[in-house]
Amino acid sequence: MSPITGALPITLYWVAVVLLAVGCLATIGIAHWRKKNRIIAIAAALLAVDLVLVGIPSPESPVGVSIALAVLAMAIAVLGGGIASNYVLKLSTRGLVRPGLFGGIIVTEPDRVGGTLRANAGEQHEVLRGGRTIGFLERFAVAGTLIAGFPEAIAVIIAIKGVGRFTELAAAEARERFIIGTFTSLTWAASSAALFHFAML
Repeated sequence: MSPITGALPITLYWVAVVLLAVGCLATIGIAHWRKKNRIIAIAAALLAVDLVLVGIPSPESPVGVSIALAVLAMAIAVLGGGIASNYVLKLSTRGLVRPGLFGGIIVTEPDRVGGTLRANAGEQHEVLRGGRTIGFLERFAVAGTLIAGFPEAIAVIIAIKGVGRFTELAAAEARERFIIGTFTSLTWAASSAALFHFAML
């Protein structure tokens, strides 16, 4: 039996769920506007509280609330994941990795790869270009497939990204950035989509 009963408590419950999601999205907007990645911690806290709230057994969400949560979950996933990834990457690399002009990072070619001496050893160039755009598409696809109830598609998304980036992962910095950024982005997108999923249970 649902612990939330009565017309008014049920209405207040769904209003609180939607308002927390709106607050999370607004916080993400402030983080973008002020260009302060650490603000994403507040958005993450609001998302976590909302996930706990929708985890409480409750009557089925009204159609309007379901649609609103689907839209909000997608927006939170797509817009917040990039900031979350950048923040986690900055913490993990302590700001020592130089950003490139096209959204990637500057790496120095290693002397050897698999025991083979490289002719371009010591050269610097940008890898993982277009990461921001790829991140938007990745989170849109992940959240969309989860909301649509097709989580198996996530394996295809990760495979496409891995194959597309394979040749750029010779440098340790690139591998570290790829793994941390991808895990953070996927976790954020999945958590955002869970907001809709739990509300529909």
